[in-house]
Amino acid sequence: MLKRGDRGREKGHVTGIGGVFFRAQGREALAGWYRDVLGLPVTDQASAQLGSTVWAAFDDDTGYFGPNRQEYMVNYRVDDLDAAMQRLREAGATVSPEVQDDDYGRFAWAEDPEGIRFELWQPAADA
Repeated sequence: MLKRGDRGREKGHVTGIGGVFFRAQGREALAGWYRDVLGLPVTDQASAQLGSTVWAAFDDDTGYFGPNRQEYMVNYRVDDLDAAMQRLREAGATVSPEVQDDDYGRFAWAEDPEGIRFELWQPAADA
């Protein structure tokens, strides 16, 4: 186990929460409520950028959270996606073979020991 201050030696660690994603039966209406009541800067896609953290409502029937019916998914920012995936595999976690590259960076998915899917995100260099 790493001690405080040892993080510079190994890659593949979480550096923060990249986003919180959840299912909504009426995602646009719910996003509007968060915008109007809490002042969240929601866009027309029912998501908001809060610093480097994304808040996003997804349609209730989304497949993005994986095959189970979990109601939310946490996106973790990581310092090195490949190293994080390797660490998870070595720990026996279920890691999806899919890696997505886009303008925002690189994304991958895994499950914790209770089968809850989460997303890993290595931001693009200019993000």
